[in-house]
Amino acid sequence: MKRLGLMRHAKSDWDDLSLRDFDRGLNERGRKGARLMGKHIRQQGGSWDMIIASPAERVKRTLAASELPFPVEFDERAYLADSTTLMQILSEKAGDADAVLMLGHNPGLQELALDLVAPEAEGDLFGEVLTKYPTAAYAVLELAIDDWADIESGCGKLVYFARPRDLDPELGPERVG
Repeated sequence: MKRLGLMRHAKSDWDDLSLRDFDRGLNERGRKGARLMGKHIRQQGGSWDMIIASPAERVKRTLAASELPFPVEFDERAYLADSTTLMQILSEKAGDADAVLMLGHNPGLQELALDLVAPEAEGDLFGEVLTKYPTAAYAVLELAIDDWADIESGCGKLVYFARPRDLDPELGPERVG
């Protein structure tokens, strides 16, 4: 059994439109969401053997704000990667780790979570992830594999899902008007 955590980067900053997408940081709401989710992950008590992350600036700043105390390996392929590429990265990089936290982008992380859940394991959490995987969302999956090389669609079940707004209603969807 392997455990996989998936965390999307926090809310990005769009103030400087001259920046490349890769170079955008976080806005204040994003920094607050990343701090909150990092604290939540640490308080859950589960340990992660490693973090595999996109090297995009907003991911690096999410990691910094979240203060997660686990070793990080950046992989350029994780930047805006699809589900297949993310599975390939896990297969190649996770090694002997029992628990890996992946930090990156949508739609890839959402697709990965949905792809990994076996049809018979779909439930309420699956429906929430299917509806939306917002910034700084965090999911945990249990995978029925002994080796990361065996990761494939349908090998797991979603056991946890949290969004910043679940922990602080002020971090919910912005309202206009």
